[in-house]
Amino acid sequence: MTKLIFAFCISICTVLYAQSQIQPGFNAKEYAELLSLGYFSSGIPDSVERKTAKDPYHLEYRSPEVGLANRWSFFIRNDNVGVIEIRGTVNQTISWLENFYAAMVPATGSLQINDSTNFQYQLATDPKASVHAGWTIALAHLAPDIEQKINSYYKQKNVKQFFIFGHSQGGAISFLLRSFLEYEKQKGKIPADVIFKSYCSAAPKPGNQYYAYDFDFITRNGWSFTVVNAADWVPETPYSIQSVNELNPTNPLIHTKEAVAKQKWVVRVAVRKIYNQTTRTTQKAQKKFQKYLGTAIYKQIKKTLPQFKEPQYAKGLNYTPAGIRIVLMPDKDYRNKFPESDKNYFVHHSFNAYYALLKKYYLNQ
Repeated sequence: MTKLIFAFCISICTVLYAQSQIQPGFNAKEYAELLSLGYFSSGIPDSVERKTAKDPYHLEYRSPEVGLANRWSFFIRNDNVGVIEIRGTVNQTISWLENFYAAMVPATGSLQINDSTNFQYQLATDPKASVHAGWTIALAHLAPDIEQKINSYYKQKNVKQFFIFGHSQGGAISFLLRSFLEYEKQKGKIPADVIFKSYCSAAPKPGNQYYAYDFDFITRNGWSFTVVNAADWVPETPYSIQSVNELNPTNPLIHTKEAVAKQKWVVRVAVRKIYNQTTRTTQKAQKKFQKYLGTAIYKQIKKTLPQFKEPQYAKGLNYTPAGIRIVLMPDKDYRNKFPESDKNYFVHHSFNAYYALLKKYYLNQ
């Protein structure tokens, strides 16, 4: 009888424990708490309730400022779920230069951070995948510390499930971090039973189309979301320029000249003229952007990171959104509450703007 009671208690505890852990799928309450953590270091988004209610999250660790003014924080929820929160852009020139350093680097490669540190990374399997240079530098400075904390808390406190969260620049870095940790896990550097769920909030586009394909594949079945206020301009960035050099080899557009070879002379001349003019335009634009958003910005970044070696840039700037998008659509009430102004470019990017729409469409239903 005692054994039966013991077994029953164990089964009940197992069920309760399983219910308390993170699950796939968008959870508005989860997102609201993580958004609040990012802004207020508290998991209680309501400012009135925050004064009296007990916070289910507590801060375990906050990193020093590293790299290009980057920082991350580690929280533990009451049910032993960890939260990796990546800070976004701060009011420092170098933090903004990180965003503007938008030339692409291969999604698998290495960065020579200083004379003694070569950061080896894999963020995708497709050799055509490429990512934002500035945010990859941030990853290089944050990821080793984060990986060490994951393994430490796994061993010492049995923390096996982690949220990854960031808003704005923090959301962009969270994309890359999620990819990095996935491939570290595949290499056996992180235990196989560790689970990650990510919310990339108000995030810019992290890489090209092939990176986005890879990210959406490794986080399939509801394990990563990007939350976007449709009035927010930040998720529209960086610029996207697609050329024929970035298409899959079976795409007919690549073979336009061969396809019209058997057409009449007039048709061949007309099609080839249009094809050459349009392809040259995108290729010239890519070269200009790589020059100004690559080498020119690198020279400024080198003033902060004097031993950082300029990487070999990937060809192309076809920036593409990644993750399952949760769109928060502004309505008339929202527009009245958050009027646009040329003096406040971030009116739709703030905590209040995102939280107001989240409450309207999800939390108050």
